[in-house]
Order: sequence, then C-alpha cells, then structure tokens
Amino acid sequence: MDVDSSAADGYEYTPLRLPSDLDTLSAQAQLSVAAEYGGWELARVLRFADGTRKVTLRRKPGKRLLPGLSY
Repeated sequence: MDVDSSAADGYEYTPLRLPSDLDTLSAQAQLSVAAEYGGWELARVLRFADGTRKVTLRRKPGKRLLPGLSY
C-alpha cells in the first residue's frame, strides 16, 4: 500500500482500488477492517463508469502497532 505522508493538512493518505465485481457488503467489510485495525478513515470515494471504486483513506501519522493495509 502506497502511503503519502507529505500532505499539508497533517494526515497521511493511501489509495485503495476496489474492483467492479466486489459487492457493496464486501467493500464495507474491507473498509471497516482498515478503520478498526489500521486507524484509517474514509477521505474520498470515486466510482467510475465501469463500476470500480477508487477510495482514498487517511489517518493521523503516529506510532502504529499493526502494519499498514495489505490487500
């Protein structure tokens, strides 16, 4: 997962692409796991015409006990 921590607003960001064949419930589960165990919150969602979603997650930088996302 590519994390950008150079943002001026004090957050670090990471992109996540969800394929079009992934149903809404599974997408919600993936994002919930990222929030619960990685400290990420939803910053932006773009849904494309082909059904794929580009999700941007953010979190405050700091010490993390668990590794980043690995999808």
